[in-house]
Amino acid sequence: MPYTPAPDLLHHRIILVTGAGQGLGRAAALACARHGATLILLGRTVGKLEKVYDEIIAAGGAQPAIFPMDLGAARDEDFQAMAQAIGAQLGRLDGIAHCAAAFEALRPQSLESVEEWLRLFRVNAAAPAAINRCCAPLLEARGDASVVLVGETHGHTPAAYWGGFAVSKAALEAYFRVQADEWSDRGPRINLLIPGPARSPQRAKTHPGEDKSALPGPDDLAARFLYLLGPDSRDVRGQVLHGAAERDET
Repeated sequence: MPYTPAPDLLHHRIILVTGAGQGLGRAAALACARHGATLILLGRTVGKLEKVYDEIIAAGGAQPAIFPMDLGAARDEDFQAMAQAIGAQLGRLDGIAHCAAAFEALRPQSLESVEEWLRLFRVNAAAPAAINRCCAPLLEARGDASVVLVGETHGHTPAAYWGGFAVSKAALEAYFRVQADEWSDRGPRINLLIPGPARSPQRAKTHPGEDKSALPGPDDLAARFLYLLGPDSRDVRGQVLHGAAERDET
């Protein structure tokens, strides 16, 4: 049964969205804003974040904050400074949607480099863990905070030619299971969403000749974020959720 969120589902909630400048991150940010949240838009490209900012304001949403950051280059002190800025400027944090992702290309592992693998790991696995670690005090103070990690089909079930991307997303899923276990009886709830095939910038790279008209778009998946970030899922934690609800795993 499709989920229908209340119009004010996220009223008075502050949500950080990474990768907010395009694709799934943009869709999640706009959906959260439409349902009352105040957004922190994090991404590498300021111009893209500003466009999302303008869309939120034009639609009557609360004024977002913009936080430019290259997750492939950020260090511990950068993540700590981000968390401190959120605490100082906004006073709290109710949820995080980790939508940022790095992808190189489909190719044999023999053609991949150490530098490419390290960037994939930094963006796809290390950065979400670092953001959660630095923001944990803000999240724990809220009582009903929610963290949503975005996994990937080939991280869940690796296959040939997905190389470092699949391995880095598998590392994210391993991190998720460790963190979910540590937060199992206290603190924020954390879940992993695997969107599946969708009309996204990454899909355009991996399947350039595909007819994508039948695939769900980022906006079609936004309800998943609303559900997981809002109070209706307060008892949902430590779950792997897929684009189709019937395939969800505990």
